Amino acid sequence: MRRNICLVISYDGTDYFGFQSQPGGNTVQDKLEEAVRILTGEPHHMLGAGRTDAGVHARGMFVNFHTDSTIPIDRWAVALNTRLPEDIVVHSAREMPDEFNARRHAVRKTYRYAINCCKFPDPFRRRFEFHHPTPLNVGAMQAGLQHLIGEHDFTSFTSPLSTKPHHVRTVYEARLESVALPDDIPTLLEERDRIRFPGKTRGLFHLYVSGNGFLYNMVRIIAGTILQVGEGKRQPDDMAAILAARSRAKAGPTAMAHGLTLWKIEYDEKYTC
Repeated sequence: MRRNICLVISYDGTDYFGFQSQPGGNTVQDKLEEAVRILTGEPHHMLGAGRTDAGVHARGMFVNFHTDSTIPIDRWAVALNTRLPEDIVVHSAREMPDEFNARRHAVRKTYRYAINCCKFPDPFRRRFEFHHPTPLNVGAMQAGLQHLIGEHDFTSFTSPLSTKPHHVRTVYEARLESVALPDDIPTLLEERDRIRFPGKTRGLFHLYVSGNGFLYNMVRIIAGTILQVGEGKRQPDDMAAILAARSRAKAGPTAMAHGLTLWKIEYDEKYTC
């Protein structure tokens, strides 16, 4: 009997060309499909809940595929992890209704962008956070993010290479969260910094953006633009004007990929993996 298997996976995207399979290979999807083929002897095409870019990570990615294999569901994770590279991990597997589609049935996705604005980078987290060596005005960034909440046309915050028929999306939440750091990592401003950067602070901050769907580079462009607000190059209310302009040229740069992680994906109770 043909089965529909859903996997929950995490991966460090540093060394991959993104999640989705490409002609050049070396994607997370390629590695997963190869592991399943070795395990079952069947070729498979996997459907991922998202299409993370090259260098972007995932903490809670969902994928599904159909198989004739009779391997017990509680053995899939262990069996696949022995056949996957160490930077891709399967956390769990569940048999789903035949119609389940990891991408189409997702109702909410959350991305996290990690920003380290301590004076020096952290060598242990360098693959997963963007180092911004100067302090930021976190209050201004929080205020600017509020303009993104709700249903909007996000043309200004997507790549011109987007192939989507429209750019209207709903953002449920956009916030900046301060993260506690070890005592031996200095976060207080030096006296000269207080003079040069009034109203700004150092530390590690996580930008969370949740929505019903995201466009190509959308979260990275939001991150790049809100960083300019934190730097004082833009005002918080500029975020509303950028949205209204519906022009990529009005927004800030696309932030570096390595700071971004697909954090969480949610489904209706019927399809919870």
